[in-house]
Amino acid sequence: MTNCKVVFFLSFIFFGFHLWGQNTTISGTVSAEKSVEGIHVFNKTSFKFGTTNMHGEFVIEAKLSDTLIFSSIQYQKKEVIVSNLILQAKQMKVNLEILVNQLDEILIGKILTGDLGSDIVNSDAERDLNFYDLGIPGYTGPKMTLAQRRLFEADGGPLFPYAGLGFVLNFNKFLNMVTGRTKELKYNLKLEENTDIIRHIKDAILADFFEANVLDEKLHMEFLYYCLDDLNFNSRCKGKSDFELINFLKEKLVGFKQRMAVRK
Repeated sequence: MTNCKVVFFLSFIFFGFHLWGQNTTISGTVSAEKSVEGIHVFNKTSFKFGTTNMHGEFVIEAKLSDTLIFSSIQYQKKEVIVSNLILQAKQMKVNLEILVNQLDEILIGKILTGDLGSDIVNSDAERDLNFYDLGIPGYTGPKMTLAQRRLFEADGGPLFPYAGLGFVLNFNKFLNMVTGRTKELKYNLKLEENTDIIRHIKDAILADFFEANVLDEKLHMEFLYYCLDDLNFNSRCKGKSDFELINFLKEKLVGFKQRMAVRK
């Protein structure tokens, strides 16, 4: 009798471990106030993806304790941990809430008609005092950030300005070009303009991404800079879902590894 209990106990443990590591196909339905088509369903643990159809239905593979993320531009992101109950039923239902990011309309000051001449006369706004009012030449555009100001100082003006009888060399601009400082400052400005995107990728995606896509840890930041150098980085990443960001990183990783292979 004791032996039977031991065998039963070991079988139970073996079955539990088998269930823990086994992928199960889960069918689910997303419900929400507005359209439920095209919502991204992302298994954060195994990096498997899916999307909902016009009825909010989806299918995705998962195992016990996997984290499923449901994301869409118009809804709040939701995370669901796969439980034993979900695995046994092989079904789940998820309700998403509308993402509220708009403020009520507020009317401040006078109403503008769209007629430039009339609006200038009716406006109480006063023009800011600038350099030219004081007889001093200078920059009168929008207030610059530190990175913008440094680049303006290093790369401002034409390389060969016209002075009196002929052209002269803008030595400051030329020196910054030759030493590579201008290129470095342009890169710093690009980093600054995409700070929020870079921070989100580093904090929410990069660690899990490299668990599924092996790359030497010493090259992680270099890979991120490589992605940032893409001319379409802003259009591909700004305001995009995690699913779209991961697809972009996967595409760039292929080219980055080829580049590393050539370097070796």
